[in-house]
Parts: sequence; C-alpha cells; structure tokens
Amino acid sequence: QVHVQESGGGLVQAGGSLTLSCAASGRTDSAYTMSWSRQAPGKEREFVATIYLRDGVTGYGDAVRGRFSISMDNAKKTVSLQMNNLEPEDTAVYYCSAETEESGSYRSYGGQGTQVTVSS
Repeated sequence: QVHVQESGGGLVQAGGSLTLSCAASGRTDSAYTMSWSRQAPGKEREFVATIYLRDGVTGYGDAVRGRFSISMDNAKKTVSLQMNNLEPEDTAVYYCSAETEESGSYRSYGGQGTQVTVSS
C-alpha cells in the first residue's frame, strides 16, 4: 500500500499564490505517477495535474495550465503543486493520489484532501 498526505491548503485572495504538498509513504517504489485533482461543492472531481516519477514529465488540466506547476522531490517522495494567479473558481478540496503498478495490477491511493479557498 501507499499512503499520501496533503498539506498547505488555506485561504488566499484572488491573484495570490499557494503551494500544496503531498508526502507519500509505504510501498512508494511501486508508484509511477502522482497526481492532483480537486472537487468544488456541487461539482464533479476535476483533474488538475500529474507527474511521472521516473522522468518528471508533467500534464495539466485545461483550467489550470499556465498557472499551476507540479514538481517532485523523488528522494523525499514528495510532490508539490505551486498555484499562481488563483481565481475564486479554484476554490475546492484538493486531493493528492499515487498511481501504482505491481505485477500488472494498477491501483490509485488517495489522501483526505486539503481545502483551498480563494476570495474575490
């Protein structure tokens, strides 16, 4: 199993910045990507960003591309999400996940989430 723990959420004004962190523990060698998603009240969960742990290749959702940046510290098994130029529409619970592969079996392990609130 892999355990992930998010931190860094909070309240920020529109136009501001915030950095979220996600620490992974357990069988982290089986993880090949770590990702962020978010869910606003009354809306479906939305993909935010992902990073491939072997080579650092990243991907972003359309709503955040150009404003958010995902990075990793592989030695510390930590992934960060730098969020710039925040908008009220970015208000949501942000979730981190680790996607793993073991013997051809794929799983995703998620955290409890961290609240981000952007005031206008």
